[in-house]
Amino acid sequence: MRRQDTTHASADIACARRVLRLEAEGLEAMAQSLDELFTEALDLLDGRTGRVVVTGIGKSGHVARKIASTLASTGTPALFVHPAEASHGDLGMIEPEGDAVIALSNSGETTELADLVAYAKRFHIPLIAITGRADSALAQAADVALVLPASDEASPMGLAPTTSTTVMLALGDAIAVALLERKGFSPDRFHALHPGGRLGRMLLKVADLMHRGEEVPLASGDTAMADALLVMTNKRFGCVAIVDGDGVLQGVITDGDLRRHMSPGLLDLRAAEVMTRAPRTIGADALASEAVGLMNSNAITNLFVVEDGRPVGILHIHDCLRAGVA
Repeated sequence: MRRQDTTHASADIACARRVLRLEAEGLEAMAQSLDELFTEALDLLDGRTGRVVVTGIGKSGHVARKIASTLASTGTPALFVHPAEASHGDLGMIEPEGDAVIALSNSGETTELADLVAYAKRFHIPLIAITGRADSALAQAADVALVLPASDEASPMGLAPTTSTTVMLALGDAIAVALLERKGFSPDRFHALHPGGRLGRMLLKVADLMHRGEEVPLASGDTAMADALLVMTNKRFGCVAIVDGDGVLQGVITDGDLRRHMSPGLLDLRAAEVMTRAPRTIGADALASEAVGLMNSNAITNLFVVEDGRPVGILHIHDCLRAGVA
């Protein structure tokens, strides 16, 4: 690397470290400044039956969109309303009977927010402000004002919002996660809201992928092996579950069992004489990723899904792979 390039690289890294340090200091200051007002804000949001309307303009607007998205994906219904559009009809998106508003403005004097704030006050809609100034018009109008601590912006001369927007974003995350924990948000609910993508795949359950009913290969212990082989062939899983008279799983016959008992007299045997007892099984409520791990660790390709000891389904490794669970 040439000397000039080395100089530029050093300056670039020094700049990046300064930015990250300043923003980290802003986040730490925010964490230390949290008080009972944060809890009051959560009480307002948690007590509403409608949606959380998040608003802001400019950089604060971009942050507001993200906060609304995070709230919605963690179990708190939310949407973003642009303050300028609100003044031209989108105030109708805010329901006075159940909604709450979170308004973001670092200065607290954003004129575009005026109509939306006035609407919230007129119809007694709870208003939470996230702002950098406790004495601003927005903070004074709010039911609860969450004030950002004084922190240096990371940009030259402090002109572009950097530290302030980072702190706003993190505070929004804190609100969303605190509400999530209050509500006891479950993995099932999270999966319902995130059916696509890797997170959704990680939370898929065995019940989401297993085969049921007539697809499950079953036979009794006294079934002739000739008939058991027909069941294995017709169901196409390469195995058959052996159950007793009450439908309780007693064992399983796989291709491996057939090879171990291969002899001219195989077809004269009964299924109970060939089956492997106490096979590996799994419950319908288990994560599909757990099933994959169980199949991999035991070098098997199928798992019977049991409930009260009775087979209610069957899961093949290919079912998991097709769903992106690995």
